[in-house]
Amino acid sequence: MNQPKMVVIGSLNMDLVVTADRMPRIGETIEGSNIHYIPGGKGANQAVGCARLGAEVTMIGSVGQDAFGQQILSQLTNYGIVTERIVQLEGIPTGTATILHTAQDNCIVIVPGANGKTTEASVTSNREVIQHADIMLVQLEIPMATVLEALRTARSHGVKTVLNPAPAKPLTDELLSLVDILTPNETEFEALSGKSYPSEEELLEGMKAWENKYRQTLIITRGEKGSSYIHNGELRTAAAPSVQVVDTTGAGDCFNAALAYSLAAGGTLNDAVTFAIRAASLSVTKFGAQEGMPTYEEVIRSSLTQS
Repeated sequence: MNQPKMVVIGSLNMDLVVTADRMPRIGETIEGSNIHYIPGGKGANQAVGCARLGAEVTMIGSVGQDAFGQQILSQLTNYGIVTERIVQLEGIPTGTATILHTAQDNCIVIVPGANGKTTEASVTSNREVIQHADIMLVQLEIPMATVLEALRTARSHGVKTVLNPAPAKPLTDELLSLVDILTPNETEFEALSGKSYPSEEELLEGMKAWENKYRQTLIITRGEKGSSYIHNGELRTAAAPSVQVVDTTGAGDCFNAALAYSLAAGGTLNDAVTFAIRAASLSVTKFGAQEGMPTYEEVIRSSLTQS
């Protein structure tokens, strides 16, 4: 199998992960048990996920000229990711994400910092990198104008795109029409479509209407339920295997990375979704978004064990 060439355009953050027994109520102060400083950001997480699986990955984005930025670049380099296209900005801090993590769930507050300065010029100056990629991944933690320019560039060169529409934001028809594969979670899809889907039948009809309008593949991640997509006019849901959950941070990023990797390597949609579900399930068994990203061999071993 050829080594897939992948480009990720997106955010690079330092995650400040605070662990506690439970979420505080509004106005309440509680005592946490620990704090960790972990390189993250949806873009960087997805880049690491692709690299861990064996892809040749180039990351495009921005960090500050500070200690967090240096640590992020060092970590990405250690994973074998090409970081020369990441700009270090003077006078602007590296983006941060403060994550409150409990045994049941997590909540996140993001300060964009340098991510907000990843402009259209970051795309146009890297056009040749994008044009030679097998697939490009984008998220919504960088300016929307940059996302749009990235999708236009990829479409003009026939490069397949995966858009992870997180965090949820309004998207224009023009932007959506440039996306090949859209991967919202249930909440994000309801926000994008402006509707709720209380039954599987209504979800199927909503997904069909969406795909017919935008001529794209829609894959909805559904947590413990797995992921749903349409195949031959039918709603298919790839179930997530039962695992001992340690940390759910980055599970969606792992899913997107593994999905894109499998498709870039020539896998079918069915194979890619199943592979991505396996990878994401493995990722939550370890602490830390990037540290939890599995290798290709680990995903295959897991598939053989659980089949």
